Amino acid sequence: MGRNADAIAEGLAIAHAAARLAVKNRILVSTISLDEAFDASHFLPVARETIAALADESEQAAQEISKARKAAWGRHSQSRGTHDYRDRDVRNLRRRAKQYVGVAKALRTELEDEAQLLALVEQSREAAWGDIASTLDNRLRVEAMRPDEDPDYASMREARMQALRLVDLQKLAVETKERRSEGASAAVD
Repeated sequence: MGRNADAIAEGLAIAHAAARLAVKNRILVSTISLDEAFDASHFLPVARETIAALADESEQAAQEISKARKAAWGRHSQSRGTHDYRDRDVRNLRRRAKQYVGVAKALRTELEDEAQLLALVEQSREAAWGDIASTLDNRLRVEAMRPDEDPDYASMREARMQALRLVDLQKLAVETKERRSEGASAAVD
């Protein structure tokens, strides 16, 4: 593999990670917030839309790099910043534009491969389930923990007591006051 192929492979890996995250989030919203059953085919358009958006983004980056390359050509002065390109940067900018185009082209090819899109949906589903399992595990561990098992119990006791005084007791006082005033109004009626 050459330098361009390595960079394209890296760009695809980053794009796939971003796609998995986006599809995973849509799966979580759909199944948890909207209480819908999981159906992989339901998320195929989401996967396709996500990959297409990433391909568009890569093409846009290639265009921006090409513009920067054209602006840099023939400029031999000292640059004033990271993105203030000069003539000596032209070759590197041309290579970067080709790499962005390569990533976009590979992503566009994936849009036509339903098996690859279904694999993305499945990977995203597994990631969503991993998030849910981790959250449940942490929640159960915290709620089921006894004080003698918590290594931070003593050090966090003062903070818990302060939260009890400043938040919980004040909330309880407000609720009690509201109940009393509701009871008094009901008695008057």
